[in-house]
Amino acid sequence: MSKSRIVHCLLCFALLAGGGAGLIGNQAVVIAQEEPPLEEKLELNTMYPVLRGESGEIFEFEVEVKYQGSERRRFELATTVPPEWRAAIMAGYDGKEITAIELEPGKAYPDKVKVIFGPLFWKQPEPGDYVVTLKAGSGDIKGAIDLKAVVTARYGLDVSTGTGRLNTEVDAGKDNHFSILLENTGSAALENVTFSSSKPEGWSITFNPQKVESLEPGLTQEVDIVIKPPDKTIAGDYAITLWTESKEASKKLELRITVLTPTIWGWVGVLIVLAVIAGLAVIFRQLGRR
Repeated sequence: MSKSRIVHCLLCFALLAGGGAGLIGNQAVVIAQEEPPLEEKLELNTMYPVLRGESGEIFEFEVEVKYQGSERRRFELATTVPPEWRAAIMAGYDGKEITAIELEPGKAYPDKVKVIFGPLFWKQPEPGDYVVTLKAGSGDIKGAIDLKAVVTARYGLDVSTGTGRLNTEVDAGKDNHFSILLENTGSAALENVTFSSSKPEGWSITFNPQKVESLEPGLTQEVDIVIKPPDKTIAGDYAITLWTESKEASKKLELRITVLTPTIWGWVGVLIVLAVIAGLAVIFRQLGRR
């Protein structure tokens, strides 16, 4: 084969190889151009979307915020809450309240966002479900998540005296009246409130009314107590304990009772003392004459 023929073959092979490479390259460019753009979206996730607590408690949720897109974005944060409830969005790392976050594509917020959710401080909501919605958005890219607080009833009972004192004076053998005040300090009604007492032997303690059928939250009920020590009770201080109980709550009240000597016996004592003094005076006078 002559040199000219060999050179001609090599040139043809080079042209074919170059054309094939160009075709492949063009196909790759076409394929790359046909790939759809990355969808931009925002995800809000939490491990515990439902929390349970008593009426008046504060609920704290942790939420992870993750953004998928092509560029860094700033997302505004907001919440929607039921009437008479409030919410705050806090940074997880320093506890400061925030209203926006900056996110890189494909990366979660370094620390989970905290949503602090609770009723107004002077309110005790009824048992039930209360939802706060956390929203994040940047232009058309938006995300939201519902966080639920399950509120249970909180029961509370307070017992005090009408005067604020925990002691009183009584007369032996008589009906002595003493009043106490029951207050429902919880968020739900107290049903079938009953009374009992611990007292010295022979004493009588009765309650009027004997039972409170129902006591609504925030209301106060006065109860009259009749204390009657036996006739021959020795004057002095005694202790009694009053028990107030319902299925939901209970309270005890300890009182110091001072039993007074009846007035007639006081005069009898005075007369006896005077008689003794007079008798001694007569004796000394007779001894003096001798």
